[in-house]
Amino acid sequence: MIKLVNQPERYLSRLQKPDKIFLDNPNLFFALNHEIVNTGNLRKTFALNQLSTTHEVFLHEKADFLVDNKFVIEIGGKSKDTRQVRDYDNCYVFQDDIEIGHHNRIPLWLLGFLY
Repeated sequence: MIKLVNQPERYLSRLQKPDKIFLDNPNLFFALNHEIVNTGNLRKTFALNQLSTTHEVFLHEKADFLVDNKFVIEIGGKSKDTRQVRDYDNCYVFQDDIEIGHHNRIPLWLLGFLY
């Protein structure tokens, strides 16, 4: 029902308090309370759900996620820019409400193909 996510250096202490708690599946938002759904949290939950099936996902200090200790991932809407992650190598912005990506901006819906 839930997914616990930590910083990479806290990976070994899984039994301690997690840094963030997400619902395991974005569909649970609508099952629990369909009237009040935070879009940003819904996007991050979807990305975490899809990425964590085949990759190791951690929290990042400035972006949203660090995937396989290599890729810095930021999740956002159509207007999300790359300022937050531009200083990192292998950084990507997954944007909702876009159909076609460009450079390191990738449509969020494409993460669905990872599952």
